[in-house]
Amino acid sequence: MRRLMPFLQNGRPIPHFRFGRDQCDLEFGFEAHLQWYLANRIGNPPAMAKDPNVLPAAAPDMAIAAFLRQVAAAPNPMKLGNVGRLIFAIDATASRQQTWNRACRIQAEMFSETVSLGGLAIQMCYFRGIGEFRVTPWLTDSQALIGRMAEVTCASGNTQIIRVLRHTIVEADKGRVSALVYIGDAMEENAVVLADLSGKLGVLGVPMFVFQEGDEPNAGYSFRQMAQLTHGAYIHFDTGSAETLRDLLKAVAVYAAGGRKALTEYAERSGADALRLLQQLK
Repeated sequence: MRRLMPFLQNGRPIPHFRFGRDQCDLEFGFEAHLQWYLANRIGNPPAMAKDPNVLPAAAPDMAIAAFLRQVAAAPNPMKLGNVGRLIFAIDATASRQQTWNRACRIQAEMFSETVSLGGLAIQMCYFRGIGEFRVTPWLTDSQALIGRMAEVTCASGNTQIIRVLRHTIVEADKGRVSALVYIGDAMEENAVVLADLSGKLGVLGVPMFVFQEGDEPNAGYSFRQMAQLTHGAYIHFDTGSAETLRDLLKAVAVYAAGGRKALTEYAERSGADALRLLQQLK
């Protein structure tokens, strides 16, 4: 791959590389690009600043609008055949059972909303306990996925988000992945490694849509960073915004199956407040 001459910003060189579909340098060129991006675009984590994307239970409109704006700005997903492929990853460590059960109920609606767009294949992956990491086959039937999820109970353990990202990179190398959804509340890993892997997903064209439950600040900073590096989106939710989580996950499923055009059309015919906000983004 040919390295291009750097541009200048305030007298400092900006690494600039040509990333083609078959010619992306995921080692030397990407590392320099990532270091510049982290230093100049994201900056340092705020001390205890109030997150502009935080979703209050009583007044979610602003955060939802910001999230949908990021979804609408994400690159159009490429599909294999007529089916979009979405990896759905979730933290299944202790105290996550309620969110796990909620995600089970949402799956069927995510599938049903994408039938007219050619369908959706979902691969679920989760971690729990001591080093346990599981991945399902690619499934196009909601009942098959729900059946597998119903068999899982949450167990104490540390987060394994690095494994989620590495797995997604492997899947993206095998065939195009339209999007990665991650739901979790904590981050107990190396933030630099997470940023590096997220940047590689961005180069591969896999946007990451991160949903944070709760308000742990270190997790929030890393989650926002991962969303930014993959050109995806981040939003905070809590137990009082279950309906909003459902609507936004359905919106991401529609995006994965049909891209921005399908998401816009879905918002225009949807009565859900969260999706109706998409009309304001034009």
